[in-house]
Amino acid sequence: MQRLFDSHDILRLRSGDEAAFRLVYDYFSEQVYRLAFRFLKNEEQSEDIVQEAFLSLWQSREKLDEHGNMWLYLYVITKRLCLNSIRDIHKSAELFEKLLVNIQQAHNHTEEAILVSDLERYTEVLVGGLPPQQQIVFDLSRTQGLSHHEIAQRLNISPSTVNNHLVQALKTLRTKLQYSDLTFLISIIFY
Repeated sequence: MQRLFDSHDILRLRSGDEAAFRLVYDYFSEQVYRLAFRFLKNEEQSEDIVQEAFLSLWQSREKLDEHGNMWLYLYVITKRLCLNSIRDIHKSAELFEKLLVNIQQAHNHTEEAILVSDLERYTEVLVGGLPPQQQIVFDLSRTQGLSHHEIAQRLNISPSTVNNHLVQALKTLRTKLQYSDLTFLISIIFY
């Protein structure tokens, strides 16, 4: 169980008492790590954030409010460091790709299966709302994997008409998905 730090402990930390700092580190480092990992999904980066958070705490210890909440203070520092790290990752295509891979690997597979199932059902409803010719072309292209030329031959229409139907169907689906639940959009991003 986590020990609450009283004003005496915070005053000790403010005065540079390394034993008080060690107490703070021992009690809160695991929580700081878990918070960082929730953001970054990377063990090494999360460990770095823990070190940076406690370094920041030590460097700004003299500004601590003796009646303040130590966990809240560390939470704010950690969150800021994580957001800065994500911003840096986003600037680097390679690091951003690693973050996406880590997020995908950390994703709950049961939840993932439910989301995919829901998305498939929702997409079926949306496809069912398309005009009949667009439904047929979409089904032949996306479900059966036929080329534009094969669809044109089967339906006795030109390949450009097939393309037009498919473009219009995809545009309609994309628009309707855009205004649907955010969960569906998130699942589309990761698939």
